[in-house]
Amino acid sequence: MALYEPFSNYIWNLSVAIAMESGGQIGEIVDMCRPILDAAKSGADAGTPQFMAQWAAMGDKLIALADEDEAAGRAFSASNKLERASLYLITAERMQGHGAPGRKETYAKALAAFERSTRLGKLNRERVEIPLGSGTMPALYTRAPGEGRKPVVVYCNGLDSCKELLYWSRLPEALARRGISTLCVDQPGSGEALRLQNLPVDPHSESWASKAVDWLEQQPDVDPARIGMTGISLGGHFAPRAVAYEPRFASGAVWGANHNWREVQDKRLKREGENPVPHYWAHVMWAFGAKDMDEFLAKSTDMNLNGHIDRIKVPFLVTHGAHDRQISVGYADDLYDQLVNSSRREKVIFTEREGGVEHVGADNMAYGRDLIADWFAETLGGRTQ
Repeated sequence: MALYEPFSNYIWNLSVAIAMESGGQIGEIVDMCRPILDAAKSGADAGTPQFMAQWAAMGDKLIALADEDEAAGRAFSASNKLERASLYLITAERMQGHGAPGRKETYAKALAAFERSTRLGKLNRERVEIPLGSGTMPALYTRAPGEGRKPVVVYCNGLDSCKELLYWSRLPEALARRGISTLCVDQPGSGEALRLQNLPVDPHSESWASKAVDWLEQQPDVDPARIGMTGISLGGHFAPRAVAYEPRFASGAVWGANHNWREVQDKRLKREGENPVPHYWAHVMWAFGAKDMDEFLAKSTDMNLNGHIDRIKVPFLVTHGAHDRQISVGYADDLYDQLVNSSRREKVIFTEREGGVEHVGADNMAYGRDLIADWFAETLGGRTQ
């Protein structure tokens, strides 16, 4: 199984693949990509304004079509179009450099379309805010159906994702089907926390993950003894650390192991491995609140899980794509090998046989989604049938 690659550079193709896996329509994606095929040949960074122009225009068109649906009383159809509008606008925004013209406005439009889609579509997600020591952690809460207290999974972002993309990965849907609720968080350094509150990455993820547990323990529909934690991409670094240092987590998993992210930066400086977004170094300095490269490297020094993972006592699942072009599959081995005190550990490397071989299953998220949902059903007391 291979990544769909209409462009001449990996970063643009990754964005397209993520959009396809997040609910984009192939015909709309072809229409957005065709006019900018030549722009991609100038490199990952140079043509991003043209990328945003095409994808934002499709978002605007879908919002206008949704307006017509709503005026006709067709709320569900309007919601469907608004979902895709929000997705395309978020994809457009994600490709821009920090401070790029129109980026802030595009993000605001995406959030507004997402909120309107939630309301019109009566979708199973509620925007909530988790109090932090400074500011809040915006989140999307998807409730498992039925009465009584349910298990729940805290699901965190990677470096450049957002809670909406977490929701569109359909892991919350898969977990709800298994009787488990999900809290998708914009932790510091990502999503709304970064863009609207200027909260930078906190490498010590237990500090904000513990606040999520505090909040969940106060919810009448949550069983506080059955709270799990997972993360995607760089979330595959944050989740193990949080589970290691927050004893209230009852199970953990990673969608892509990211064991030594500080080392990844050294490799990227040597142009080893692919970057996840254009304008990469500007993005990480913005996300970490660093004024220059030296400060960023200093702030990311602690992002190495060696010496921490033996603290994990609970069940833990490690997943990784066999042909991940960003993060070495060897980091999955490191994480698994160091889970020496876990009550149940498992490692799954996705191969060509099933798919999901690229970074966090960008070529096919179905296998990672199902496996992680089943893992939490088995370890938190959900159901698999």
